[in-house]
Amino acid sequence: MRVFSGTLRPDVPVHVSGHGLADRGHPDHDVDERIGAVSSPLGSQLRPVAACPAGDICAVARLTSAETGDTLSSPEDPRLVPPWELPVPQLPVAVEAASRGDEDRLATALTRLVAEDPTVRLERRPETGQLLLWCVGEAHAEVLLERLRTRHGVTVTTVPVRVPLVETLAGPARVTARHVKQSGGHGQYAVVVVEGEPGPPGSGIVFEQRIVGGTVPSQFHGSVEKGIRMQAQRGISGDRTVVDVHVTLVDGKAHSVDSSDAAFQAAGALALRELAAEAGTQVLEPWCEVAVRVPGEYVGPVMSDLSSRRARVTGTEADPDRDRTTVRAEVPEVELLGYPGALRSITHGTGAFDRRPLGHEPAPASLSIPA
Repeated sequence: MRVFSGTLRPDVPVHVSGHGLADRGHPDHDVDERIGAVSSPLGSQLRPVAACPAGDICAVARLTSAETGDTLSSPEDPRLVPPWELPVPQLPVAVEAASRGDEDRLATALTRLVAEDPTVRLERRPETGQLLLWCVGEAHAEVLLERLRTRHGVTVTTVPVRVPLVETLAGPARVTARHVKQSGGHGQYAVVVVEGEPGPPGSGIVFEQRIVGGTVPSQFHGSVEKGIRMQAQRGISGDRTVVDVHVTLVDGKAHSVDSSDAAFQAAGALALRELAAEAGTQVLEPWCEVAVRVPGEYVGPVMSDLSSRRARVTGTEADPDRDRTTVRAEVPEVELLGYPGALRSITHGTGAFDRRPLGHEPAPASLSIPA
């Protein structure tokens, strides 16, 4: 810790105040504790000291609740230093345990790593199954991986980050899906006629029914929808999920004995597969909106680099007082995988950027290979 005012001595009561980083997974604190020994760090060594005056940095022991960003003060006069602005991690690193033994300790080690460093973010992507460690830059990533190995005894390997692609229908189609099985006793019987078409970006899976005359009993309408949504989540081509599809149940047939919830779920799943076969599919890739902040002299090279990444520059905002310019653009997520290092090289370490998800757009043919 750094002492801002007063003098810190061993074995004294302190008040631990929250740091305002609850949105990053750190709970606020407002408790009293007693510290143990006070030491002065020198490399990897800790030298016990009798006191730590204002301006010095020291290490303390026996604190159970304090985390990075908290403020320690006198219990009689609690204080809270305003939280500082932390960089948002923009470099994803996909990590895997190097061995079965490391797998058991990896989750615990990563949890402690995130608690120690508020600039680290952990993400498990369900679409790809990858565990992503979001870092500020390459040097930060190397330090974190080395800390996992030396401090927590966990060895991890890094693998290429996979950007999840999705699919949608390439056009409208109408199909009849028949799920009919008979193997003695009660069989399975479900026939559905559906119409499908690509929906607006971000609309997800939209299901409706226009059944006339009760050809498909109302208790099975939800079963058809459930089957369609389950198939969309599983995907049709490899592991790519299906998004932004509008499906309408228009007709079908049921059997008084052999129709069931499971049969119509299977028919719904089959209907989506047949819609994809009839209309074809289009592969979509995720895009992000980025704001790149650089000194004015680097605006040209930054915009040129963004253009090489298939970006659409949407505008610039100059701040003459600070000689900084913000370049706003829309960029495919796959093109941002190595962007932190590229931006640092272009701007000699003076540039920074942030991003937010924008949605999906058609992917180029080079990315549209089977999953």
